Amino acid sequence: MIMEPERKEKLMQDIETALDSIRPHLEKDGGNIEVVDVTDDMTVQIKWLGNCEACSMSAFTMKAGVEETLRSKIPGINAVEAINGVKFG
Repeated sequence: MIMEPERKEKLMQDIETALDSIRPHLEKDGGNIEVVDVTDDMTVQIKWLGNCEACSMSAFTMKAGVEETLRSKIPGINAVEAINGVKFG
């Protein structure tokens, strides 16, 4: 099912607001996060910025910080994936 543009815009705003709660922690280490897109299947695509892009802890930050924050504040988020950064596995 294709997401309506108005719903997607509201969802993107809600995601940004939710991420504002963890941004200070990322910025303290010289990094940040950018929301790239929300897919129709409710996957949030992010881009690591600054030191977060090359950080070996980004996988932990993704699961324990970013994904947990978004899922707890925005019902329906299925997953979060980074389109850049350190690849694991």
